[in-house]
Amino acid sequence: MRITDLGEITGSVLVYGGPYSNLQATSALMERADGLGIPPGRRICTGDVVAYGAGAAATVALVRARGGAVVAGNCERQLAEGAPDCGCGFDAGSACDLLSRGWYPHALAQTPADSRAWMADLPDAIVFYHEGRRIAVLHGGATDIARFLWPSTPDEGFRHERRVLEAETGPLDTIVAGHCGLAFRRRFDGLDWINAGVIGLPPHDGRAATRFATLDKGRVLFHRLEYDAQAARQAMEAAGLTQGYHATLTDGSWPSTDILPAEMRPPLS
Repeated sequence: MRITDLGEITGSVLVYGGPYSNLQATSALMERADGLGIPPGRRICTGDVVAYGAGAAATVALVRARGGAVVAGNCERQLAEGAPDCGCGFDAGSACDLLSRGWYPHALAQTPADSRAWMADLPDAIVFYHEGRRIAVLHGGATDIARFLWPSTPDEGFRHERRVLEAETGPLDTIVAGHCGLAFRRRFDGLDWINAGVIGLPPHDGRAATRFATLDKGRVLFHRLEYDAQAARQAMEAAGLTQGYHATLTDGSWPSTDILPAEMRPPLS
């Protein structure tokens, strides 16, 4: 595992995931961070800078310029290798698998070589000290970059990932992750597991606003990010990215829920 150690960070830290090629949301986040007085040196991304949206190259450029430290997501790893799919591990033939065949080729085509080289150099995890706590940031899980850990995942699933990660990093007080698209906090065995959510798509709650988090004074605060979702949708439509995620930007509903664990899926009508 490739690990970057940022040492000790003083002051509020902004953590965010999944810009997803959504330039409008990423621009809004940087403006929000500036407004909160959090400079790039205290911003950390949990990965998947490029994915569903229309603005891959511009989003990467903005994150590299103002987004702070970034851990590799599965999309970064796959794009860096020129792989034929996003590496999410979707079941073959599932709705998510079929949808990814629409957006991933566009993402690959729109990500220039210098951006792919930058992605190849990204770490698998970031560690730092903050307000007396040792914190690690990764994308999905330590056993699998694309592991989905949900709010409903049993504690043992989180414990296993913690054990594997701490074998590489040493003892931790907090783990910050991304990938699943939902912001949440779990506490077990004295450790906080925080998912910062993603800024590029809403969390399937019927609203266009997306999510990010801040760490401050020993607390995690989850924030809604309001931005010009209609403009982001129009950019996707202009690029021909109309398989379903374009509508998610404005209606707040995922085009498929088959990736969700059974207990989190809506009831059949």
